[in-house]
Amino acid sequence: MSELSSHILDAVNGKSAVGIRVQLVRLVSDSEKETVFDVRSDEQGRIAETVDFLQEGTEQQFEMVLDVHTYFDEEHQIDESAQHVKQVVIRFSMVERQKRYHIPIVLSPHSYTVWWSE
Repeated sequence: MSELSSHILDAVNGKSAVGIRVQLVRLVSDSEKETVFDVRSDEQGRIAETVDFLQEGTEQQFEMVLDVHTYFDEEHQIDESAQHVKQVVIRFSMVERQKRYHIPIVLSPHSYTVWWSE
């Protein structure tokens, strides 16, 4: 089984983004998607979920979707008239079945930074 983990940080307050909704979706085809998990980050702003259907050597495409709008609306009372990021969608692939994939993310209402780590 592979593991997908992330540490999500709130750049506005300089703290972990606790309780942010994170979904992992597998892209089955151009028009079909399959939800793998739908979780919320823990008290440290982390998620760690197993992905157990990967076939070794077969590249599978995924999207990790973060509900940024709801998180910052609850945390910072965003002005609805101001432009801000509603969702962060990170598209990536996983190939190796027995690997840990780690994607740290730093969020603000108007931007985000993401990188790939092992």
